[in-house]
Amino acid sequence: MPFITVKMLEGRTQDQKRALVKEITEAIERTCNATPENTLVLIEDVSPDQWAKGGVMISERP
Repeated sequence: MPFITVKMLEGRTQDQKRALVKEITEAIERTCNATPENTLVLIEDVSPDQWAKGGVMISERP
């Protein structure tokens, strides 16, 4: 049973998340021969003040 975790900055719409989950599930089905019914996808929305890049908080970047 594949379990995929996607971490991304919050702000995507429900439609975008739905499309992402569909694409990921189809890719796992094609490449790993997994059934969609047994594929789990977890989306973790992360606030920009919880991530940093290059030593600068994402929420503080221009």
